[in-house]
Amino acid sequence: MTTTTEHRGKRWIEHWNPEDETFWEATGKKIARRNLWFSILAEHIGFSIWSLWSVMVLFMGPAYGLSAGDKFLLVSTPTLVGALMRLPYTFAVAKFGGRNWTVVSATLLLIPTVLATIVLHPGTSFGMFLFVAALGGVGGGNFASSMTNINTFYPEKSKGWALGLNAGGGNLGVAAIQLVGLLVIGTAGATAPRIVLYAYIPLIVVAATFAALKMDNLVSVRGDTKAMREVVKDPHTWVMSLLYIGTFGSFIGYSFAFGLVLQNQFGRTPLQAAAVTFLGPLLGSLARPAGGWLSDRIGGGKVTFVTFVGMALCTVVLILASTSKSLGLFTVAFIVLFVLAGVGNGSTYKMIPAIFRAKAKVAITEGAEEAVELLKARRLSGALIGLAGAIGAMGGLFINLAFRQSFTDTKSGVPAFVGFLVFYGICFVVTWAVYLRKPATEPSARGLALAGTEV
Repeated sequence: MTTTTEHRGKRWIEHWNPEDETFWEATGKKIARRNLWFSILAEHIGFSIWSLWSVMVLFMGPAYGLSAGDKFLLVSTPTLVGALMRLPYTFAVAKFGGRNWTVVSATLLLIPTVLATIVLHPGTSFGMFLFVAALGGVGGGNFASSMTNINTFYPEKSKGWALGLNAGGGNLGVAAIQLVGLLVIGTAGATAPRIVLYAYIPLIVVAATFAALKMDNLVSVRGDTKAMREVVKDPHTWVMSLLYIGTFGSFIGYSFAFGLVLQNQFGRTPLQAAAVTFLGPLLGSLARPAGGWLSDRIGGGKVTFVTFVGMALCTVVLILASTSKSLGLFTVAFIVLFVLAGVGNGSTYKMIPAIFRAKAKVAITEGAEEAVELLKARRLSGALIGLAGAIGAMGGLFINLAFRQSFTDTKSGVPAFVGFLVFYGICFVVTWAVYLRKPATEPSARGLALAGTEV
């Protein structure tokens, strides 16, 4: 089978049918894996640059003249921009090609990284720091385009493994840059932030170069704006987006804020804070595939419900540890919270295709054509994954803004944790009410019972 075409330029694949077992085993699997590994590399570095300022603020001592509120605003800004960038990045794959957009999106990471090396010194205005931090938000968009691209390469039977690996590898970028920050603070001291930046500039170039040389575009990929228009009308969209705010929003928000909370709540030095902040994002990233694995076996709704109950309990412990000034208990509870958020990331993403497959089964039992309904389920689940990813990332903004206000008003993170506790309570109640309670008598889309299917 002819797989490449030159009329659109090099690295375009014209014929791609991963559901054809013969094609997949002979040709497709090797190509898909090659694209997956280099997509993970670019996305991993994208997450690192997105979370860059969670590390840079640890280097910004009294000479910078920034308050705790200023620093929380610095780490909030790229969160907001990254969330907003996810929707256009999702459509960019269909517009420009997965390989082409990976090259572009990786190269764009040079802009905030190089500018940070220029402005990162005492005396720079806070407005300039905010501007450069905002540019770092482009790294947050890489997740959406990477997931959209890899989704098109794999057959349905392998998408869970491929997307889980892609997402987990990207999430590890947060822990990686925090480990680099720890190494620099531990060896060169808290006055040498540019070493972190100098380490990442060549890595960005390497990622963009490998994407250009090793990845491919698929001619068959087209933007499906109709699916996005359909999915925004579905009540599941907003339920799942709410739940993803609670899981991924918590993961990325706490990843950015953990070090600052330790410094401001317990008076930790930059080195002391950096020595533990990487553990949360690391373990949370590794837990994400576990959430998907558990969901395959016992149902995503059940895993998500238990996850939110656990996150609420951890938040109660964090409040108690904060008021009793128990650093050890606080640190352990925070890291467990990261792990639960990672599990929830995997389970909520597993729920999305299960929901639409179940709705398709209801329609098929009512006489609809099977092939049409299953195709619709794939289209809508893909659109919702992109939309929920963008909305969920906004949770990271809310978390950092809540911490900023809490420390500004009370010099403590307790009021913010109380707010998070209420939100997690809402999430586990919604999960139970929508996906776990006894099915409605009619197998309607609105009922969400979905003919007894395990969501």
